[in-house]
Amino acid sequence: MRKILVIGIGAGNPEHMTVQAIKALNRADVLLIPTKGAEKAYLADVRREICDRFLENSSCRILDYAVPVRRADGTYEDGVHDWHRAIAGIYERTLLNELGENQTLGLLVWGDPMLYDSTLRIVEHVRTAGNVAFETEVIPGITSVQALCAGHGIALNRIGLPVEITTGRRLSEGWPESSRDALVMLDGVQAFRTVEDPEAEIWWGAYLGTPHEILLSGKLADIAETITETRAKAREAHGWIMDTYLIRRPAGEEEGA
Repeated sequence: MRKILVIGIGAGNPEHMTVQAIKALNRADVLLIPTKGAEKAYLADVRREICDRFLENSSCRILDYAVPVRRADGTYEDGVHDWHRAIAGIYERTLLNELGENQTLGLLVWGDPMLYDSTLRIVEHVRTAGNVAFETEVIPGITSVQALCAGHGIALNRIGLPVEITTGRRLSEGWPESSRDALVMLDGVQAFRTVEDPEAEIWWGAYLGTPHEILLSGKLADIAETITETRAKAREAHGWIMDTYLIRRPAGEEEGA
Protein backbone atom coordinates (compact mmCIF):
# COMPACT_ATOMS: atom_id res chain seq x y z
CA MET A 1 0.00 0.00 0.00
CA ARG A 2 1.13 3.53 -0.72
CA LYS A 3 2.07 5.76 2.22
CA ILE A 4 2.04 9.47 2.95
CA LEU A 5 4.70 10.73 5.34
CA VAL A 6 3.75 14.08 6.87
CA ILE A 7 7.08 15.43 8.12
CA GLY A 8 7.43 18.41 10.46
CA ILE A 9 10.55 20.32 9.38
CA GLY A 10 10.72 23.02 12.06
CA ALA A 11 10.22 26.76 12.16
CA GLY A 12 12.66 27.73 9.42
CA ASN A 13 16.08 26.62 10.61
CA PRO A 14 17.28 23.44 8.84
CA GLU A 15 18.94 22.47 12.13
CA HIS A 16 15.45 22.09 13.60
CA MET A 17 15.22 18.79 11.70
CA THR A 18 15.03 15.92 14.17
CA VAL A 19 16.76 12.57 13.63
CA GLN A 20 13.30 11.06 13.16
CA ALA A 21 12.45 13.64 10.47
CA ILE A 22 15.73 13.03 8.63
CA LYS A 23 15.12 9.30 8.61
CA ALA A 24 11.57 9.87 7.33
CA LEU A 25 12.87 12.17 4.60
CA ASN A 26 15.08 9.37 3.35
CA ARG A 27 12.22 6.86 3.28
CA ALA A 28 10.30 8.89 0.69
CA ASP A 29 10.21 7.98 -2.99
CA VAL A 30 8.69 11.33 -3.93
CA LEU A 31 8.85 14.64 -2.03
CA LEU A 32 6.38 17.42 -2.81
CA ILE A 33 7.53 21.03 -2.38
CA PRO A 34 4.80 23.70 -2.45
CA THR A 35 5.56 26.98 -4.21
CA LYS A 36 3.71 30.23 -3.54
CA GLY A 37 5.18 32.59 -6.12
CA ALA A 38 8.24 34.81 -6.10
CA GLU A 39 7.32 36.67 -2.91
CA LYS A 40 7.35 33.48 -0.81
CA ALA A 41 10.13 31.68 -2.66
CA TYR A 42 12.09 31.55 0.60
CA LEU A 43 9.63 29.01 2.02
CA ALA A 44 10.32 26.61 -0.84
CA ASP A 45 14.04 27.37 -0.76
CA VAL A 46 14.31 26.25 2.89
CA ARG A 47 12.66 22.96 1.98
CA ARG A 48 15.15 22.51 -0.86
CA GLU A 49 18.04 23.35 1.48
CA ILE A 50 16.78 20.68 3.88
CA CYS A 51 16.73 18.16 1.03
CA ASP A 52 20.25 19.19 -0.05
CA ARG A 53 21.59 18.78 3.47
CA PHE A 54 19.81 15.64 4.65
CA LEU A 55 18.49 13.65 1.68
CA GLU A 56 20.78 10.71 0.92
CA ASN A 57 18.24 8.63 -1.01
CA SER A 58 19.42 9.27 -4.57
CA SER A 59 16.37 7.62 -6.09
CA CYS A 60 13.95 10.04 -4.41
CA ARG A 61 12.32 12.50 -6.78
CA ILE A 62 11.52 16.07 -5.73
CA LEU A 63 8.46 17.59 -7.37
CA ASP A 64 7.21 21.17 -7.07
CA TYR A 65 3.56 22.13 -7.15
CA ALA A 66 1.95 25.55 -7.24
CA VAL A 67 -0.28 26.07 -4.22
CA PRO A 68 -3.81 27.03 -5.37
CA VAL A 69 -4.93 30.53 -4.44
CA ARG A 70 -7.62 30.63 -1.77
CA ARG A 71 -10.64 32.52 -3.03
CA ALA A 72 -11.62 35.65 -1.10
CA ASP A 73 -15.34 35.73 -1.94
CA GLY A 74 -17.96 33.95 0.15
CA THR A 75 -17.40 32.92 3.76
CA TYR A 76 -13.96 32.31 5.24
CA GLU A 77 -14.86 28.70 6.06
CA ASP A 78 -16.12 27.93 2.54
CA GLY A 79 -13.00 29.47 1.04
CA VAL A 80 -10.76 27.32 3.23
CA HIS A 81 -12.69 24.12 2.47
CA ASP A 82 -12.51 24.74 -1.29
CA TRP A 83 -8.80 25.52 -1.00
CA HIS A 84 -8.17 22.30 0.91
CA ARG A 85 -10.04 20.25 -1.66
CA ALA A 86 -7.97 21.79 -4.46
CA ILE A 87 -4.71 20.84 -2.70
CA ALA A 88 -6.11 17.39 -1.92
CA GLY A 89 -6.60 16.90 -5.66
CA ILE A 90 -2.88 17.58 -6.19
CA TYR A 91 -1.94 15.04 -3.51
CA GLU A 92 -4.29 12.47 -5.01
CA ARG A 93 -2.97 12.91 -8.54
CA THR A 94 0.58 12.59 -7.24
CA LEU A 95 -0.25 9.34 -5.48
CA LEU A 96 -1.94 7.93 -8.58
CA ASN A 97 0.42 9.19 -11.28
CA GLU A 98 3.84 9.49 -9.64
CA LEU A 99 3.97 6.63 -7.14
CA GLY A 100 3.90 2.90 -7.63
CA GLU A 101 2.41 0.40 -5.22
CA ASN A 102 4.22 0.31 -1.87
CA GLN A 103 5.92 3.65 -2.51
CA THR A 104 5.93 6.66 -0.19
CA LEU A 105 5.06 10.32 -0.68
CA GLY A 106 6.72 12.81 1.65
CA LEU A 107 5.11 16.15 2.56
CA LEU A 108 7.42 18.67 4.21
CA VAL A 109 5.38 20.70 6.68
CA TRP A 110 6.55 23.98 8.18
CA GLY A 111 6.62 23.71 11.98
CA ASP A 112 4.58 20.81 13.30
CA PRO A 113 1.76 19.11 11.36
CA MET A 114 -0.46 19.06 14.46
CA LEU A 115 -0.46 22.79 15.27
CA TYR A 116 -2.25 25.31 13.04
CA ASP A 117 -1.45 23.45 9.86
CA SER A 118 -4.02 21.94 7.52
CA THR A 119 -1.99 19.18 5.89
CA LEU A 120 -3.59 16.41 7.94
CA ARG A 121 -7.08 17.68 7.12
CA ILE A 122 -6.14 17.83 3.44
CA VAL A 123 -4.83 14.26 3.58
CA GLU A 124 -8.18 13.21 5.04
CA HIS A 125 -9.93 14.79 2.03
CA VAL A 126 -7.83 12.47 -0.16
CA ARG A 127 -8.78 9.48 1.98
CA THR A 128 -12.47 10.40 1.90
CA ALA A 129 -12.44 10.63 -1.90
CA GLY A 130 -11.57 6.93 -1.87
CA ASN A 131 -9.79 6.84 -5.22
CA VAL A 132 -6.49 5.60 -3.81
CA ALA A 133 -5.64 3.57 -0.72
CA PHE A 134 -2.78 4.73 1.47
CA GLU A 135 -1.43 4.79 5.01
CA THR A 136 -0.41 7.94 6.87
CA GLU A 137 2.49 8.51 9.25
CA VAL A 138 3.13 11.82 11.02
CA ILE A 139 6.51 13.06 12.19
CA PRO A 140 6.39 15.94 14.74
CA GLY A 141 8.48 19.07 14.33
CA ILE A 142 9.65 22.15 16.22
CA THR A 143 7.01 24.89 16.13
CA SER A 144 7.14 28.67 15.98
CA VAL A 145 5.73 28.55 19.52
CA GLN A 146 8.84 26.75 20.75
CA ALA A 147 11.13 29.01 18.70
CA LEU A 148 9.42 32.13 20.08
CA CYS A 149 9.78 31.08 23.72
CA ALA A 150 13.35 29.89 23.19
CA GLY A 151 14.27 33.14 21.44
CA HIS A 152 12.94 35.23 24.32
CA GLY A 153 14.15 32.80 26.98
CA ILE A 154 10.73 32.44 28.59
CA ALA A 155 8.40 29.64 29.62
CA LEU A 156 5.19 29.38 27.60
CA ASN A 157 2.92 29.11 30.63
CA ARG A 158 2.77 30.66 34.06
CA ILE A 159 2.56 28.31 37.05
CA GLY A 160 -0.91 26.83 37.29
CA LEU A 161 -2.35 28.93 34.45
CA PRO A 162 -3.57 27.88 31.00
CA VAL A 163 -2.53 29.39 27.68
CA GLU A 164 -5.01 29.99 24.87
CA ILE A 165 -3.51 29.28 21.44
CA THR A 166 -5.52 31.22 18.90
CA THR A 167 -5.42 33.23 15.69
CA GLY A 168 -5.26 36.96 15.08
CA ARG A 169 -8.70 36.84 13.52
CA ARG A 170 -10.19 35.36 16.70
CA LEU A 171 -8.29 37.69 19.03
CA SER A 172 -9.58 40.69 17.08
CA GLU A 173 -13.10 39.53 17.98
CA GLY A 174 -12.33 39.71 21.71
CA TRP A 175 -10.02 38.39 24.39
CA PRO A 176 -10.50 34.64 25.07
CA GLU A 177 -12.48 34.00 28.26
CA SER A 178 -10.56 30.86 29.20
CA SER A 179 -7.15 32.39 29.87
CA ARG A 180 -5.19 35.50 30.77
CA ASP A 181 -2.40 34.35 28.41
CA ALA A 182 -2.86 34.17 24.63
CA LEU A 183 -0.42 32.74 22.11
CA VAL A 184 -1.37 34.18 18.71
CA MET A 185 -0.54 32.70 15.31
CA LEU A 186 -1.64 33.56 11.77
CA ASP A 187 -2.24 37.22 12.53
CA GLY A 188 -2.80 39.16 9.33
CA VAL A 189 -4.77 41.91 11.09
CA GLN A 190 -2.30 42.88 13.86
CA ALA A 191 -4.84 41.94 16.50
CA PHE A 192 -2.48 42.83 19.34
CA ARG A 193 -3.51 46.45 18.72
CA THR A 194 -7.04 45.61 19.93
CA VAL A 195 -5.84 44.62 23.42
CA GLU A 196 -6.39 47.65 25.66
CA ASP A 197 -5.10 46.32 28.98
CA PRO A 198 -2.34 48.83 30.01
CA GLU A 199 -0.56 46.13 32.04
CA ALA A 200 -0.44 43.52 29.26
CA GLU A 201 2.99 42.32 28.16
CA ILE A 202 3.95 40.96 24.75
CA TRP A 203 6.71 38.75 23.40
CA TRP A 204 6.68 39.04 19.61
CA GLY A 205 8.74 37.29 16.96
CA ALA A 206 8.86 37.18 13.17
CA TYR A 207 10.69 34.83 10.78
CA LEU A 208 11.41 32.66 13.80
CA GLY A 209 14.27 30.23 13.36
CA THR A 210 15.51 31.94 10.19
CA PRO A 211 18.43 34.33 9.58
CA HIS A 212 15.82 37.12 9.36
CA GLU A 213 14.47 36.49 12.88
CA ILE A 214 13.21 39.57 14.75
CA LEU A 215 12.34 39.57 18.46
CA LEU A 216 10.63 42.37 20.43
CA SER A 217 9.16 42.35 23.93
CA GLY A 218 7.83 44.68 26.61
CA LYS A 219 4.65 46.36 27.78
CA LEU A 220 2.20 46.09 24.91
CA ALA A 221 1.08 49.70 25.30
CA ASP A 222 4.69 50.86 24.98
CA ILE A 223 5.80 48.83 21.97
CA ALA A 224 2.66 48.14 19.93
CA GLU A 225 3.54 50.91 17.50
CA THR A 226 7.15 49.72 17.28
CA ILE A 227 5.95 46.22 16.41
CA THR A 228 3.58 47.63 13.79
CA GLU A 229 6.34 49.68 12.15
CA THR A 230 8.88 46.85 12.35
CA ARG A 231 6.40 44.42 10.88
CA ALA A 232 5.57 46.73 7.96
CA LYS A 233 9.25 47.35 7.13
CA ALA A 234 10.06 43.63 7.32
CA ARG A 235 7.16 42.70 5.08
CA GLU A 236 8.19 45.31 2.54
CA ALA A 237 11.79 44.07 2.61
CA HIS A 238 11.01 40.37 2.25
CA GLY A 239 7.65 40.39 0.48
CA TRP A 240 6.02 38.26 3.19
CA ILE A 241 5.95 37.84 6.95
CA MET A 242 5.12 35.14 9.46
CA ASP A 243 4.93 36.27 13.08
CA THR A 244 3.87 34.75 16.38
CA TYR A 245 3.44 36.35 19.77
CA LEU A 246 2.50 35.72 23.39
CA ILE A 247 0.44 38.27 25.32
CA ARG A 248 0.09 38.03 29.09
CA ARG A 249 -2.41 40.01 31.09
CA PRO A 250 -2.07 40.27 34.89
CA ALA A 251 -3.50 37.26 36.70
CA GLY A 252 -6.15 37.77 39.36
CA GLU A 253 -5.27 37.27 43.03
CA GLU A 254 -6.96 33.87 42.98
CA GLU A 255 -4.91 32.76 39.95
CA GLY A 256 -1.37 31.63 39.50
CA ALA A 257 -0.72 30.87 43.14
